[in-house]
Amino acid sequence: MSIRILLVEDDEHICNTVKAFLSEAGYRVDACLDGDEAHTKFYDNAYQLVILDIMLPGMNGHELLREFRKLNNTPILMMTALSDDENQIKAFDAEADDYVTKPFKIQLLLKRVEALLRRSGALAKEIHCGRLTLFPEDFKAAYNGEEIVLTLKEFEILMLLVQNKSRTLSHEVILSRVWGYDFDGDGSTVHTHIKNLRAKLPENIIKTVRGVGYRLEEEC
Repeated sequence: MSIRILLVEDDEHICNTVKAFLSEAGYRVDACLDGDEAHTKFYDNAYQLVILDIMLPGMNGHELLREFRKLNNTPILMMTALSDDENQIKAFDAEADDYVTKPFKIQLLLKRVEALLRRSGALAKEIHCGRLTLFPEDFKAAYNGEEIVLTLKEFEILMLLVQNKSRTLSHEVILSRVWGYDFDGDGSTVHTHIKNLRAKLPENIIKTVRGVGYRLEEEC
C-alpha cells in the first residue's frame, strides 16, 4: 500500500526540500503552504502521516492538530522553529506523536517518519486486531484465519475502524474519509455498507453508538 503523507510548511524552500527527500524515499507527498489548504486536504484524503508546522498562514498548527485529532489517530509529527517547552507541551497535550525543531538533519527527520509509520502499522504487510487480520497491500481481510471477501469500500471502512479502534466514528467522518469530502451521498450510504460488512463478518464486531456513529468492538 502506498504511504501518503501530508506536509504542511509555509517556508517554500523547506517544504520543497522535505518533499523531495520523502518522495525519493518512496512516499507520496501532498504539500501545503498554509493551514486552510491543509485542513481541506486532510478532510478530502486519507493520510498515513502528517508533518505539521505551527506558524502558518490561516489556521495555525495547534488549531490544525486539534481539528485532525477530532477525526482520527493519524500520526502527527510537529516540525517547527518553536523549540520552547510551552509549545512542545501544548502539542503533546493535544496528542501530537513527535516534535522536531528547526534546523534539523533531513536524515533524522526521515528516521522519525519511519519510526512513526512502523508504530502505527502503516508499514506492516499484515495488521492484526484480535481475530481480525487485514492485508493492506492486497485489500483483503481474514477472520480467525478464514478469508472474508470484501468490496474495496467495505475494506476501507474496516481499515478505518481498526486504525481508530479507540474512537467512535460518525457517519460524516466515515463518509469523508472513505468516499471523499465532495461525495454527494449521505449517512445512508455508510449505513448500507456497514450492514453489508456485518453480514460478511462471522461475528458482529462493529458496534453502533446511537446518534453518534460506529466503533470496533474487537480487542486489538
